[in-house]
Amino acid sequence: MAYGFHAYFGPAALATTVNVRRIGPRDCFLALEEGLDDFVSMPTYPAFVGLFYALSGIAIVSLSSLRNALHLVFPLAAGFALIGPFVAIGLYELSRRRERGLEATWRDAFAVLHSPALPSIIALGLLLFAIFAAWIGAVEALYVRLYGPDPPAEAVGFLDDVLTTGRGWLLVGLGGLIGFCFAAASLSLSLVSFPLLLDRDVGLVPAIDASLRTARANPQAVALWGLIVAAALVLGSLPMFFGLAVVLPVLGHSTWRFYRKAIERDPARELPLEVNRRPDLTLPRDARA
Repeated sequence: MAYGFHAYFGPAALATTVNVRRIGPRDCFLALEEGLDDFVSMPTYPAFVGLFYALSGIAIVSLSSLRNALHLVFPLAAGFALIGPFVAIGLYELSRRRERGLEATWRDAFAVLHSPALPSIIALGLLLFAIFAAWIGAVEALYVRLYGPDPPAEAVGFLDDVLTTGRGWLLVGLGGLIGFCFAAASLSLSLVSFPLLLDRDVGLVPAIDASLRTARANPQAVALWGLIVAAALVLGSLPMFFGLAVVLPVLGHSTWRFYRKAIERDPARELPLEVNRRPDLTLPRDARA
């Protein structure tokens, strides 16, 4: 029971306070610039993560084609980005180490496995997977409503129908609107929550609350950040998804930098790096207060 309470509210329970800053468009571009600098300075593991994404994207297309689910190829590829903040958790740790002037190797990306906030991180990741599943279910229901229960027989004919008929444009328009709603929800929930959990172990509920307050306090900056992420993902997906090998690691590092600009630091509550690397170590009393 106490362990579950820790996962939801952190060791400080309801006494945890996370202060949100006011940020602007300039902060978004600075975060992207700093994320790119992190990527260039630590290319090994980010490249590995990016390759994983690229291969996953190709696998999505291949599996969908083989299973006669061509109508879900784009939703699967686009919706896969919804769980990106969870998969990129190791990149946040690398940026965190570099920020403190410490050496960062690919092994440090797995330090999250020893983080006391791991249950909260997993719970939030499962929430994003649920949003991803709901997105795919909604798109499938829309397709059945417009086209019937039978999947498209071949890609060229289906693409021609989508681009030249009224029901095709309706599928694109409504599908895009539905996708925007799911993307906005995912962005609001995960905007700063994963980096915050990794950094301070505040618990699932305070982390989500901080992310929502960040979105509410900075609508223009968050909207711009969402556009930057969406545009980068589109550009990275165009050459058979291989561009994601660069785009996604850069976005991962940039998310950490965005978090640093949006959330006020509280050194007394930030987890020492050694706690993530050695689970046998305990936090000093003043850091738990």
